[in-house]
Amino acid sequence: MRTDLAVIGAGPAGLAAALAAAARGVGVTLVDAAPEAGGQFYRQPAAALGARRARALHHQWRTWLRLREGLDGHLAAGRVSHLADHHVWWVERESGGFVVHALLGPEQERPVAVRARAVLLATGGYERVLPFPGWTLPGVVTAGGAQAMLKGGLVVPGRRAVVAGTGPLLLPVATGLAAAGVTVAALVESADPRAFVRCAGTLAVQPGTAVEAAAYAAGLLRHRVPVLARHTVVEARGTDRLEAVTVAALDAGGRVRADTARRIPCDTLAVGHGMLPHTDLADTLGCRIDGANVAVDDEQRTDVPGVWAAGEATGIGGAALALAEGHIAGRSVAARLAGAVPDPREWERVARSREALRGFFAALDHAYASPARWAEQVTDDTVVCRCEEVRAGTVREAVAELGAGDLRTVKLLTRAGMGWCQGRMCAPGVAGIAGCADTVARRPFARPVPLGVLAGEPVQDRRQEDRQ
Repeated sequence: MRTDLAVIGAGPAGLAAALAAAARGVGVTLVDAAPEAGGQFYRQPAAALGARRARALHHQWRTWLRLREGLDGHLAAGRVSHLADHHVWWVERESGGFVVHALLGPEQERPVAVRARAVLLATGGYERVLPFPGWTLPGVVTAGGAQAMLKGGLVVPGRRAVVAGTGPLLLPVATGLAAAGVTVAALVESADPRAFVRCAGTLAVQPGTAVEAAAYAAGLLRHRVPVLARHTVVEARGTDRLEAVTVAALDAGGRVRADTARRIPCDTLAVGHGMLPHTDLADTLGCRIDGANVAVDDEQRTDVPGVWAAGEATGIGGAALALAEGHIAGRSVAARLAGAVPDPREWERVARSREALRGFFAALDHAYASPARWAEQVTDDTVVCRCEEVRAGTVREAVAELGAGDLRTVKLLTRAGMGWCQGRMCAPGVAGIAGCADTVARRPFARPVPLGVLAGEPVQDRRQEDRQ
């Protein structure tokens, strides 16, 4: 399959980019792993579930309807192709463009190749997971996982829940679960409220977000959800599954305060500590990574010619920022593919919004920092790498006795990060236990790939394409 622009990811950034480019005459192929467009933010329940009020699970519903209507129009006109349930594992450069390699089907074993003149990476982000004693018990889920169950499956993870960690995601998760009938025993937020006061001037430039937060706060009051600020989960407890969590207050240095522990009975713990950008595809293409984010210029171009990036991959900032970045990227692609130099004045208003949102979320990210001393509460027998069942004590031994001073050496000495997820989930936790930087690891592929695909099926696909 050939196209002008391959957009990888059909969330807010990918949709905005696809619509902006298609409106300017670019042929777009939207490649996404989900069965429906929308990404995690606009995740929809399956049609077979017959949801009558899906909008009750979402905010910015009107924006989603506009995106959906625009996509449907371009699909009908043939300007956009949507490849759903296509899991991209590699993007390679070739003469005159790129080849996007994806896996299709229930077992993700059927290879598909899309050739494009340009690529836009809208790969989104994933949750930052930090270990603690008992976090592997059944009943402990990520905050985003609980929200995905509710939005996509119309199910709740349990009857009595604690929502804990840090970050703006905790508010909609807690209010969403409470509205769905779950007893939310507590919202445990480790951030210090004074941090928000210190950056109030920056946060004030986005009054709409303050209104949204106030609505969530009203929901918590309405459902009588206790909020424990400057607290953290010390331990999840249970025999065969979660039965209770122990939480405690934090001091100014991020340490657990003595004699403040309390036990909260629950059958579900939804826990999250912010988000991280998905940068695997950008990294394998050779794009520069700035810290944890894909580096882009004012047009959302990476330093690899022909590759743009937008949304959470360039820095965690929510749907509104992703929409702005996607729109700018789509317009830039359209101009560049037509051989023209874009005029930034054409998207000046969107660019101003983008810069304001970037400043806002940088301040928010600082306020929602994870507790500085969280690793001190992780006991030596706590599993930190679930794939390889590596415990915290083994990681500490690699540092103290074997001299490991970086994440790669810890991985080689302990096997932490060598399992199915290749460190995508455990790297932040292992780095925190080891006391080293959480560096971005370069991986050859963005997801596990069957050997049959690597050994020959892509070659067979190319031969068949040549015969056509």
